Amino acid sequence: MTERSSLYPSQPAEPSGPRLTHVHGTLHALQVPIPYPMGYVTVLIDTASPVTLIDTAINTPEARAAIEDGLHALGLHWESVERVIVTHHHPDHYGLAGLIEERSGAGIYMLDIEIARGEQYWHRWEEWLPGHTKHFLDHGVQPSGMEHHDAEALRTRGRVLPASRVQPLREGETLRLADHDWQILWLPGHADGHLGLWQPELSLLIAADAILPRISPNVGLYGYSRPDPLGDYLDTLGRIAALNPARAVVGHYGPVMEGVAARAVELSAHHHERLDLVRRTLTAQPMHAYALSFVMFNRELSDSSRRFAVAETLAHAEYLRLRGELGRRWDERSWVYFK
Repeated sequence: MTERSSLYPSQPAEPSGPRLTHVHGTLHALQVPIPYPMGYVTVLIDTASPVTLIDTAINTPEARAAIEDGLHALGLHWESVERVIVTHHHPDHYGLAGLIEERSGAGIYMLDIEIARGEQYWHRWEEWLPGHTKHFLDHGVQPSGMEHHDAEALRTRGRVLPASRVQPLREGETLRLADHDWQILWLPGHADGHLGLWQPELSLLIAADAILPRISPNVGLYGYSRPDPLGDYLDTLGRIAALNPARAVVGHYGPVMEGVAARAVELSAHHHERLDLVRRTLTAQPMHAYALSFVMFNRELSDSSRRFAVAETLAHAEYLRLRGELGRRWDERSWVYFK
């Protein structure tokens, strides 16, 4: 099968007004513009008390204006928001949490695992930045490919206003949303502490980036990641397939998709095909992850997109190494994988 990677660009049409979709009852999905190839991110708004946002988009003027317009269309404003649930720490999902907290006094919630790991990135990024750089250099990225890394990290950090206090949610607990009780799920892979919400009576999954209809979510191994993100993600896909939702609200290219279980099976098959490619390539020739990424993503990419490609390549190589299918040795400059 062929699978479009998250590294492919897309050019969605510009909206003429708030891009609102009614999901169920008091629950609405708003498409918010983001400065990334996906074009938009889904922010859910529940107008029932406590007025709730699920995800916040990113701290740009365009995103702030789109959320304000969406709230106004539903008879709300920033100060109306009482609760914010963040599915994961990535900037397009967490970027405006601190602003909403400041303007409304809303409580900000994340899965406890994400608070302890990914959310810390925004508070400790200067401390962690040298480790990120070393991570990529250790896996074959040339120093020239890291030249703009610090500046890009600073620009991204400027698009995130982290909350001053994030309260924990825990897998297995329930929360009230849109007049129903929702089960809190842990769906790791795309992010270590990715949260999902499942309503069995509605057969509705709030999935964010755990599954997407047009692209494969980036599953990368980074300097602060859990050691086996691809293994985590394949387990997540199996769990989603077993739930077999009638519909899922997704973070990009949605906001609502059907055929969720079939898509989970398709994405799993895609990653197993990529694993086969790694096996074949390394049987013929040992490589570090940077060189291997040009086999996995055989097209022209910017330096920043190439680093995403290296991280995803690493996730596949480490999946095989941790299961005894690959070896790894240090060649005085970088780690080299071999079959």
